[in-house]
Amino acid sequence: MQIVFMGTPEIAVPTLEMLLGSEHKVQAVLTQPDKPRGRGKKLMPTPVRARAEAVGIPVYTPQSLRKGDDAAEITEILQGLAPDLIVVIAYGQILPKQILDLPHYGCINLHASLLPRWRGAAPIQRAILAGDAETGITAMQMAEGLDTGDMLHTLKTPIAADETADSLHDRLALLAADTLRETLAMLENGTLKAVPQPEDGVTYAEKITKAMSRLDFTVSAAELDRTVRAVTGYAVFGGKRFKLLRTVLDTGKRSDAPAGTLLREGKHELYVVCGDGGCVRLLTVQPEGSRPMQIPDFLNGCRLNGGECLTAAEEAL
Repeated sequence: MQIVFMGTPEIAVPTLEMLLGSEHKVQAVLTQPDKPRGRGKKLMPTPVRARAEAVGIPVYTPQSLRKGDDAAEITEILQGLAPDLIVVIAYGQILPKQILDLPHYGCINLHASLLPRWRGAAPIQRAILAGDAETGITAMQMAEGLDTGDMLHTLKTPIAADETADSLHDRLALLAADTLRETLAMLENGTLKAVPQPEDGVTYAEKITKAMSRLDFTVSAAELDRTVRAVTGYAVFGGKRFKLLRTVLDTGKRSDAPAGTLLREGKHELYVVCGDGGCVRLLTVQPEGSRPMQIPDFLNGCRLNGGECLTAAEEAL
C-alpha cells in the first residue's frame, strides 16, 4: 500500500520504523513544526521528522490542517499523492473531514489506551494516576470526533506496580508498531472488522499540567506513589524545592507520624508518611540546585535528626 504517515514524538518512531521495513511504501510524513528546545532554545526537528529525513522521505510541517494557506497546500499535496491509507500516531492535530475521506482505506489512528477509556491527550499518565491494572494500543478508524472512531484492533499490556510514565511510554511505543503490523495484515487479507466504541466506560485523558506535580502528603500512600510515577512530583524541604523522581509503595510499613514526615531507616532507606498512615519509600530525589541522586547519596550529604517533613509547595514554586 501507498501510505502517508502522521506523527510527532518518540512514541511514533517505532511505528514509522516498522512501516519502513515492511512491503508498504511511505510516500510522505507529516509532523509538527520544529520547536525551540534546550537551554539555548535552538530549533530542533521532531523525532519523527529526524527519522524520516534520515531515510529521504519527504516531510511536511503544516501549522494547521484546517485553515490558512498551509491547510490548502497540504490538502492539495495529499490529493496528489492519493495514498491508500493514512496512519496517525500522536500527530498533534485533528484531521478535517476532507483529509479523513481522502485515502481509499481512510485513516487509522493508533491510540495509547484501551478505548473508550482515556480518549484524549494524556492516556499514559492518566492510566497510571487512576491505578489501572492494564492498558494497551487501540487501532481505530478515524472519525471527526476526539478518538471516537470504530475500533479495528487492540493489543493489551499490564501496568506494573512500579510502572512509570516513561517506562510505559517506551513499551507502548513498541506495542503500537505491533498493533499496526497486525492491523494491516488483517486489512490486506480481508479479516479486519470495525467495531463501534461502546458508550459505557468513556473517560477523557485531559492534558497534564505543572500543578499536578505539586505533592499533597495528606493523600493516601498509593495515590502519592502513582502521582510520582505518572508525572513526577515536588514538595518543599528546608525551604527549597525538593523533587521526588522515583518512589515505591511499601504496603507493609505504616506510621502514626504527621503526613509528610521523613522516616530514615539505616544508611540506605528513606520513607515519607502519607495521610492514611501508609509510607512511600523514596528512591531518587533532586534537591533544588543539585543533580538527581539515589537515596544513599542523599543521606550521606544530609543529616536528618528526626521529625523533618516534606511540605506542599506554593503555586509560585
